[in-house]
Amino acid sequence: MAVRAIRGAVQVDADERDQVLEATVELVSEVMRRNALRTDDVISVLFTATPDLTSEFPALAARKIGFTDVPLMCAAEIAVPHALPRVVRLMAHVETDRPRAELQHVYLRGAQALRLDIAQ
Repeated sequence: MAVRAIRGAVQVDADERDQVLEATVELVSEVMRRNALRTDDVISVLFTATPDLTSEFPALAARKIGFTDVPLMCAAEIAVPHALPRVVRLMAHVETDRPRAELQHVYLRGAQALRLDIAQ
């Protein structure tokens, strides 16, 4: 079993608590689904949010869908002037037998623009 990192991001329409939580649930759920993961496979998840998202911690969304004993951390992205606004990103560290080339990185809503090379 290897330790792998999976990336993902989702753009939120507005800095509103419900929107941040809903978008983060969608992102985490899609990462788990596309990579056939269970919460027991997840070692930790680092969430970041652009500086314009301050209404809620994205990690709360993961807690609400069962990540109760997974270490989660939130941080702020650096304020780059030309960066895509209102984005929640994640990097999940997981245990998996899948080779790195088979992992599905997930970019949803407007966040596909961040990684056109790998966004599905």
